[in-house]
Amino acid sequence: MIKLVFCLRRLPGLSRHEFLRYWLEEHGPLVRSHAEALHIRRYEQAHSVESAAGDALAAVRGAPSPFDGVASLWFDSMADMRAAGATPSGRHAARELLEDERRFIDLPRSPLWFTEEHRIV
Repeated sequence: MIKLVFCLRRLPGLSRHEFLRYWLEEHGPLVRSHAEALHIRRYEQAHSVESAAGDALAAVRGAPSPFDGVASLWFDSMADMRAAGATPSGRHAARELLEDERRFIDLPRSPLWFTEEHRIV
């Protein structure tokens, strides 16, 4: 199993509330509608939570400003994910998702990478 981790920062001009609402209520269903074409096995959104405890922990560690959220997408394998992207329906789905992401995500400030998970606890 391969996981894509995408740390999201919202576009300037969007409030945190606007960003999180759009991501959950508009983009989430769009991802769901393309999951089969893209061979997405699981999709989760982790929305940041504002808290004094989180601010204090970040300050003690010297952490950078937080992301607005983290998207996680699971695929059976890199080969399976690439195969999905090679089909007309997969390419259409990927284009549609990217077009939508440009509406609310500051893409140049939102890193993403693939991972292999190792459960410790």
